[in-house]
Amino acid sequence: MLTLDWMFFLVAGPAVVFAGISKGGFGSGAAFAASSVLALVVAPGLALGVMLPLLMLIDVVSLRPYWGGWDKDAAILMIAGAAPGVAVGAGLYTLAQPDVLRVLIGGVSVGFVLWQLVFAKAVADRSTRDLPRFVGVLAGFVAGFTSFVSHAGGPPAAVYLLSKKMSKTQYQATTVLVFFVVNAAKFVPYAFLGMFTYQTGVANLLLAPCALLGAWLGVRAHRLIPERIFFGITYVLLSLTGAKLIWDGLT
Repeated sequence: MLTLDWMFFLVAGPAVVFAGISKGGFGSGAAFAASSVLALVVAPGLALGVMLPLLMLIDVVSLRPYWGGWDKDAAILMIAGAAPGVAVGAGLYTLAQPDVLRVLIGGVSVGFVLWQLVFAKAVADRSTRDLPRFVGVLAGFVAGFTSFVSHAGGPPAAVYLLSKKMSKTQYQATTVLVFFVVNAAKFVPYAFLGMFTYQTGVANLLLAPCALLGAWLGVRAHRLIPERIFFGITYVLLSLTGAKLIWDGLT
């Protein structure tokens, strides 16, 4: 049962604004944290149900400012992998061990940032080859699966897309497009699993302004922040979300 009291909105309002900023400007890497915060005051399944329509709203309003700026090939590869990932997530939702999943995703996220800081430059000096295309499909599969079970598709997607050496706007546009499709694909299975209720619908209506505000702030921040700083912030968010996933999984 979802109780729409002042405590819920005190927690949910800032969490949704934060999700909007992350998705609207910084590649979705930390947006999943909003669901984790909401899970402090409501059941985890309801937290996911509250967040999905809001994430979809953020996706829709974020498409226009980044329209056509994506890496089409990378987006197609990830969406192709994400479709079966969402299907597997729906099939295994009640059986999945979330803590193991959190540790694995967190370890990959933190490991990728460490790789970028320590080894990536030396490797780039020796080779300019892109990662094989199947890596994009695999990243999409993991992103689709983890997005379904915890809205945590951002870190797996970032690991692949950051390796493509895109501009900040191309990177952001690609994540917006990919998760627009992924989140839309999750809606019907969420409904069948009973994750939407009358109360979550009311919460969505009341929290929609927070989602729109967060998306607007994210787009503004993306345009104002220099590319080097943008990717620095993205790496910090990826590290923090990865560390939080590991901590949540172990504790």
